[in-house]
Amino acid sequence: MTSPLLEIHGAVAIPEDSPDSGVAWHYGDPYGEQRAAARSVAVIDRSHRGVLAVPGEDRLDWLHSLTSQHFTSLAAPGGTEALVLDAHGHVEDHVIVAHVDDTVWLDGEAYRTAPLLDYLVKMRFWSKVEPRDATGELAVLTVVGPDAPALVPGDGVTPLDGGGFARRMPWPGVHAVDLLVPRDRLVDHWQRLTSAGARPAGSWAFEALRVEALRPRLGIDTDERTIPHEVNWIEPAVHLDKGCYRGQETVAKVANIGRPPRRMVLLHLDGSQEVLPVTGEPVKLSDRVVGRVGTVVRHHELGSVALALVKRSAPVDGEFVAGADDHQVQASVDPDSVAPDAPAPGRAAAARLRG
Repeated sequence: MTSPLLEIHGAVAIPEDSPDSGVAWHYGDPYGEQRAAARSVAVIDRSHRGVLAVPGEDRLDWLHSLTSQHFTSLAAPGGTEALVLDAHGHVEDHVIVAHVDDTVWLDGEAYRTAPLLDYLVKMRFWSKVEPRDATGELAVLTVVGPDAPALVPGDGVTPLDGGGFARRMPWPGVHAVDLLVPRDRLVDHWQRLTSAGARPAGSWAFEALRVEALRPRLGIDTDERTIPHEVNWIEPAVHLDKGCYRGQETVAKVANIGRPPRRMVLLHLDGSQEVLPVTGEPVKLSDRVVGRVGTVVRHHELGSVALALVKRSAPVDGEFVAGADDHQVQASVDPDSVAPDAPAPGRAAAARLRG
């Protein structure tokens, strides 16, 4: 779905083979846009995300039984994150959640909208729920920066004038808030925010801040073997005190042991190279493959960086090489990105519900 905001003067479209195709990559100054998102306020068009709606009186109990999150404790209005796992505990879907009035809204990667809806429809059985694709109804804008509360006041999930709602998020930056607005009013909301002082920013800025915050992205920083513990999804998206959902046994076992087979780290890449590695290429240590490259981005302060999944046995103070043979670059692990081997005391508590 191509955003009408691409028609705005200065918008530079992202390459069509990108998972962010359909929205602006930047507006002529990607580093300036990142600085605005970090130091003042910026608005980012994320209307390419898929949106599902789950109305019906059984919606909370039903989603509680299908996902990793404790939906029966989710107030309205309220928000959280959730995962759908396979039988072995591998991540199939990651969604951001908002519970508004009598509907739960789930937004995630567009390429997973149809498969996730198909799964939900098949799992209805006798439950009183009516899941549907709502991508044509609501579009996502993200406002980021310390000045965001002045533009979008309130806490938690709050209704917006004219329809839609605002949902506070702890990432990708300080005071981040998602606006899910009626798609036919997307341009109106964008113009209101930019007129109020938000700087237009592209997907490049969002991805840079997301990588800095060590937040994974489904299908880019994950593969078919990824379990939640490897990519920092336990605290925000998994409730460790609930059971009886697909993949729960793996979640509980690894949570108790505290040693998943891989971990997500932030790699600092040799910025002198013109060509950087791409998603899915190998990470090597002494010519031995020890991981895979995830998101790669040029950050306004950190330089060339990437998220990567590496074997837990790999020494994080080693000298790594990232990328395919024809464009390998030297890489080192940011020590602050390395999670401890075992959960700290009290970290096995329920995931935070943002109400």
